[in-house]
Amino acid sequence: MAIIASTPPPGLPFSLDYPGVPAGSILAGAAARYGSRTAYVLGGESRTFAETYTAACRFANALRAHGIGRGDVVAVHLPNCLAYPVAYHGTLLAGATFSPANPLLPPDDLAFQLTDCGATAVVTHGAAAKTVAAVAGRIPARLRIVVSPQDELGEGSVEFGEFLAGAPDSRPDVEIDVHRELAHLAYTGGTTGRSKGVELTHYNIVANTVQYGCWSSGSVPALDANGDVVLDQIGSAAEWPTRLGTGVTINLTPWFHAMGVIAGLNCALLTGTTIALQARFDPAAFVAEAERLRVTSLGGAPALFAALLATPSFHTADLSSVCTIGSGAAPMSHEMFRALQERFPEVLIAEGYGLTEVTMGAISSPPYRSGVRKVGSVGRPIFDTELKLVAMGSEEPLPYGQEGEVCVRGPQLMRGYRNRQEETADALVQGWLHTGDIGVLDEDGYLSIVDRKKDMLLYKGYNVFPRELEELLLTLPGVLGAAVVGRPRDDVGELPVAFVVRQPGSEVDATQLISAVNERVLPYKRLRELYFVDEIPVSAAGKVLKRELRKRLPEPN
Repeated sequence: MAIIASTPPPGLPFSLDYPGVPAGSILAGAAARYGSRTAYVLGGESRTFAETYTAACRFANALRAHGIGRGDVVAVHLPNCLAYPVAYHGTLLAGATFSPANPLLPPDDLAFQLTDCGATAVVTHGAAAKTVAAVAGRIPARLRIVVSPQDELGEGSVEFGEFLAGAPDSRPDVEIDVHRELAHLAYTGGTTGRSKGVELTHYNIVANTVQYGCWSSGSVPALDANGDVVLDQIGSAAEWPTRLGTGVTINLTPWFHAMGVIAGLNCALLTGTTIALQARFDPAAFVAEAERLRVTSLGGAPALFAALLATPSFHTADLSSVCTIGSGAAPMSHEMFRALQERFPEVLIAEGYGLTEVTMGAISSPPYRSGVRKVGSVGRPIFDTELKLVAMGSEEPLPYGQEGEVCVRGPQLMRGYRNRQEETADALVQGWLHTGDIGVLDEDGYLSIVDRKKDMLLYKGYNVFPRELEELLLTLPGVLGAAVVGRPRDDVGELPVAFVVRQPGSEVDATQLISAVNERVLPYKRLRELYFVDEIPVSAAGKVLKRELRKRLPEPN
């Protein structure tokens, strides 16, 4: 039986002391330490850490002047932009709860989420503001704050800059119970069904940000002279070559996603990292910007790296400044890992694992030079986090090498699902979160994700994991992308069906691919159908949308 605990990086303590400060302290501490350093760059505009903090304080005071504070929810319905950190941390500094909303949500889904979270105010952007206006009569929000409005502002709306104008730039004096009050009300990705509201306290947010900030930089948490959270880097430069206050990266992970707001926004603040933003993803432009800025790290979901590997300039540009590559949100295929390692033989490539219910993350490959990283594994638990695998309906940990549901516990676990007591009780059992993911542990305690429990197929009583078939497809000549779903059939359960994106110029056919895969698997795992598509649909966070693929299944003959 195996319960896996965190192993501290070299020179760091076994356990961290998590400051009992509200989440708004993260920006306050970063502004005090890194003040005039550039925090964000977008096109020809930039903001320093100090400028971002001042604007966030103004936003917080403006909210409070409108009667919005503790107990209220502010929905941030924005793409990544310079206004996002201001609205996000301004909401937290006001004592209100931040609820991120994908600006591409269709009207019905947006109305559901804004109603479910009870948003008092919505911060929206450009054309997306029309969607909010279209559902205004169906949502509780009485205030709409619009960044870059495209049309005249309607009743109940105010322009973002005008909203801040004249508000005091001092930090509001707000007492927050960090263990009880919500900092985030974040919604699950909804890749398999309707999203659920995940309740995360201020302590959750600070703890997970500190866990990853310290893990990735070789640091320990501390409080500055103002009582705000900062990091002290005690790990050696030989293990962590990027020092605090020197990192530069390009962030394309949406800040409305858990990985984006914790790793791509809050951890960057704690470590003093400069973030370059791009209005849209253009792989060639991304590579040019990375070369120009001398970025120290590349991070994102596997979909980002797939696009970069298919871009000629990615293989010729001077990216010698890159020290680390981090991947999350979805499993990286073995072939992709090897391709990146070939392109960057000296660069540390680390995968991680998490979900909204653990604030952002719980498991990571070692991000320090001497750490052991295993292809196909997402690593071991981070600080103060435990991991076990269990069989369905059991809480007893399974032995090494046996597949089971991934369960984790630690200071980053959610309080529960909003207004869903039964689902909360199913997910949180005896202090452990049941993730719904299927994994396997090796004898060193490294976790590999086999598949989502909800994606697992049942064929004549046998478990079939789509990821195994997807991995095999991706090794075949002519295959650029692949995803496998099940076709329900009364007599056998579900039949594995593949959707494949061909590489440009490839003429490989379905029969060839099916045969090549089926020669390498047991009979019950064999592919029964294969269809070519132009692209595999993914969410904004890079997760494959299996529900969309199931809708594309042709009617059976």
